[in-house]
Amino acid sequence: MSILTLDLNTNSFASDPEYAAGRADAYDDSRTLTLHALTARAAEYTEHGHLLRAVGYMDRVLELRMEHDAVTAAETELAHANREQATR
Repeated sequence: MSILTLDLNTNSFASDPEYAAGRADAYDDSRTLTLHALTARAAEYTEHGHLLRAVGYMDRVLELRMEHDAVTAAETELAHANREQATR
């Protein structure tokens, strides 16, 4: 018996080289820039660069922001739990 596996890729730009280049640029820039600086650079791409490169760049920036928010929430929850344990 086999299981049908569907490709749920909803991003129609995923195979475009400009989109991939934008994601790669954002990945490289994330090593040295803050999220605010990455967002500003994405705005520059939107105004002055190729649109698909800007979309790829912003997609990666949004992923980084969601990762940052998830880590912040987890660390806050952990700090709160540790504080409650310390006060007992």
